[in-house]
Amino acid sequence: GTPLAVMDGKAITARRTAAASALAASYLAIPQSNHHLVIGAGAVAAMLVPAMRAVRPITQVTLWNRTIAKADLLAERLTSEGHEVRVTSNLEAALAEADIVSAATMSAEPLVRGDLVKPGAHVDLVGAFNPRLRESDDALMARARLFVDTRGGALAEAGDILQAIASGAIDEAAIVADLAEICRGDHSGRRSGDEITVFKSVGAAIEDLVAANLVLDRAG
Repeated sequence: GTPLAVMDGKAITARRTAAASALAASYLAIPQSNHHLVIGAGAVAAMLVPAMRAVRPITQVTLWNRTIAKADLLAERLTSEGHEVRVTSNLEAALAEADIVSAATMSAEPLVRGDLVKPGAHVDLVGAFNPRLRESDDALMARARLFVDTRGGALAEAGDILQAIASGAIDEAAIVADLAEICRGDHSGRRSGDEITVFKSVGAAIEDLVAANLVLDRAG
């Protein structure tokens, strides 16, 4: 029961969220993925850029946010850290070009449309962590091969999935596997170069615990 350390919870959460997305992408995104579209300009969005570059040969990062000024600020910061980032106001065009799409927003309206995402793309849905929010439409959920961080969390909290189930676009069986099953090799993940994969995360306490232990270990 003796405290070992005190850490900033938001800093840990932003990093572990991006790390889980990158882990999923290492199994689900095509190996040659080089164009990363990030939707959002918050703390998690900032972490997603270096995280995806750690697992895929990203050479182009496109950033979109409802408030362009916030996107410009994040792009300036990421550029100073060595990432090549461009800001766009044309989300539809960016969706059609990106190999990996990461959405980290608080949107209640779909931003990632299934009719715009190109074949072979991997979509990483980080926001919509309660049933009232969603970042994707029914068309994407029905078109893609769906993976989650945890089944329990996804079926209780993931607005993207729960709203698509409620509309009849998909059912619970549409969830192919969770992250643990992918990592263990219980499921194959991506099966072909032209299928669309979706990883929907809502977060899990075990991720925070592992991240905090890593920080503690490295701090000695």
